[in-house]
Amino acid sequence: MIDIDFLQYQGQLRRKQSEGKLYVFDPIRKKYLVQMPEEMVRQLVLLFLQQAKGFSKNRLAIEKTLKVNELTKRCDILAYGMDMQPFLLVECKAPQIPISQDTFRQVAIYNLPLRVPYLMVTNGIQTFCCKMDYANNGFSFLHEVPTYPGRLPNSFL
Repeated sequence: MIDIDFLQYQGQLRRKQSEGKLYVFDPIRKKYLVQMPEEMVRQLVLLFLQQAKGFSKNRLAIEKTLKVNELTKRCDILAYGMDMQPFLLVECKAPQIPISQDTFRQVAIYNLPLRVPYLMVTNGIQTFCCKMDYANNGFSFLHEVPTYPGRLPNSFL
């Protein structure tokens, strides 16, 4: 498990209240969305990826539609590398939903048509990231989320 303090980004979220509902602004989709727990996790992960890991918002897709065995699915976050190839697939859950084998199965199914190098699952409390090894039909868990390709990690800046 990777220890990430997503709440440090909470103050940067744009929020509003209208007709008794709370909304959070999604800068990628450029619209306000109902402030549901999973949406809050997604927005905090987006800020983390951009600020801590150097991902450009122009390389991030939210709720990207995928075709998996003739079924239409939507992944939470798909990050593209500098070559515009899928680089990191992220599945977000609400904080009260524990990360389980089913969560990993879900993201693995979403990854079938993509074959990204990295997978990440988080509920904002528990975060796991793995590097895929397609040649050996395996994966290995990482101790941190990878930085954007071509960017030095913060420790080198």
